[in-house]
Order: sequence, then C-alpha cells, then structure tokens
Amino acid sequence: MSSAYHMPVLYQETLNGLDIKPDGVYVDCTFGGGGHSRGILERLGADGKLIVFDQDADAQQNVPDDNRITFVPQNFRHLQRFLKLYKHNQVDGILADLGVSSHQFDEGDRGFSIRFDGPLDMRMDQRQELTAADLLKTYSQQQLHKLFEQYGEVSNSKTLAAHIVQARQKTALTGIDSFRAMLHPVVKGNPNKYLAQVFQALRMEVNDEMGALKDMLQQAAAVLKPGGRLAIITFHSIEDRIVKNFFKQGSFEEEEDHPFLSVKKEEVFRIITKKPVTATDEELKRNSRSRSAKLRVAERQ
Repeated sequence: MSSAYHMPVLYQETLNGLDIKPDGVYVDCTFGGGGHSRGILERLGADGKLIVFDQDADAQQNVPDDNRITFVPQNFRHLQRFLKLYKHNQVDGILADLGVSSHQFDEGDRGFSIRFDGPLDMRMDQRQELTAADLLKTYSQQQLHKLFEQYGEVSNSKTLAAHIVQARQKTALTGIDSFRAMLHPVVKGNPNKYLAQVFQALRMEVNDEMGALKDMLQQAAAVLKPGGRLAIITFHSIEDRIVKNFFKQGSFEEEEDHPFLSVKKEEVFRIITKKPVTATDEELKRNSRSRSAKLRVAERQ
C-alpha cells in the first residue's frame, strides 16, 4: 500500500475512534492509498475482515496481498448492496475519509488541480459520463450560480455564473488553462484560493458528492451492528454539517426548536466525539492537507 499515493489524515484518532475488535468486520469506504486500511488490518486478527470501496480504478493497485481484504471498485453509495453480495449484512465499523486523494490532485490529466493544464474532467469514476466540461457547457446560469455559492462558497457566484454563460458562447471550455484565463476578469481576492473554490464546487457536483454521502450514511445506519462505530472525516463545512445532523438526529435537516412540541425521536447513534476532532500541530506541520479535516465518530445504538 502506498503512503506516497495519499497520506492518511487523523490516522491514529480515526483508528482509536473505530475501537477495532480483532475478529470484527470493517469497511473503508474510501480506500485510496490504503493508509487507514493498513492500520485497520494491523489491529485485526486472522478472523477479521475488511471490505474496501473505491470508485477510482487507480486505487486498486494499492490493495495488499491479504486474504482478509476485499476490494469493491464502486462508489460507497452502493455500500449495502455490495456488503450483501459479499455476505456481510452487518458490520462492526465503517470509515469514510471524504474529499480527493493527493494522487488524484497530482495526476494532471484528471483535471482536479489548478496546478496543471489538462482536460476539465474531474470524474473520480472514469466510467461515468458527466465531466466538468459537460457541466460548464450545459448548466443554466441559475444552476451554476447555486453550485458555486453552495459548494464553493464563492463570494461573487452570481457574477461568475453570468460570466461563464456569456463566455461559453465564444470559447469551448474544455481545458484548465483556457478556463482559468476566461475566469481572470471575475476573480476576487487571492486567485489561487478563488480558483480552488471554483474547482471544488465543480468536482463536488460532477461526482454528486453530497448525494453519495447521504446515501452512504443512511445505509451505514442500517448495516452497523449495535455498538458498531461510524467514523467520518470531512473537509468541507457542508459535509461536516450533514454528518453532524445525521449523527445527532438521524436526518439531514437542521433541527428546529419548538418550545411547545416535544417529539421523542428514536436515537440511532450515540455521539462519541462531542466536538469534531482536528489535526494536532505536529500533523499540520507534516501534512498541510489536514488543516481543514474534521473527524466525527458515532456508535450505533
């Protein structure tokens, strides 16, 4: 397994949060370079099992030769279906480290990074059809405005959407460099930060990251044994809010306080991390990517 491929964030904190039983069945929803999986395997005995998901075909080269591990080349939104297929209807723990692996950022032709010229692709699963270029070509001004505002938290998202719609009539937005040049007149503040926010929004939309996260969380609640742990690492405030609300109330909406209504909800999870766990100073020095990482852990009731 390759640590150069991707350095796992909050490594020790995540493994401790999962509270691994040597004979348990665990799922790593985001295998990547296999860093967290390596830690799980070290804590499992001969009878333990690890099922790993990754929709990116490149990740399969990191799977170790170990008969306790099963690689599923799929998006984690199909969690329940593939666990059933491999005869694991219930599991002891599930981990998801959301976001993009360092490897994906470093491969210029994948289109995830502003550092290289390459196609505006951004598909984590190369089998899917929609690319970032397709999205920029076909989305309405309103759709573009909404996605840059929500997923990129871009300050002038309305202006940006209007600018793209106007520019695409004259220019084919297919490559990163030409897209960056086209954006130049509307960039606000630090150009690198601005472009990173725009790219993040496109990536989240192309891969339906929020939809996949919600699907996975609901299925995780169904497949975890009582006492089983769910550990999620997020890198974005929207993801973190979704996880926080789901752990707290088993749904994705913000809970409203009704002073005259007291509805007793069945509590699905017991929250283990009262506040999200963040990187230590030492980890921040070693891995700048851990700066925005937040770990939340909950236990199935």
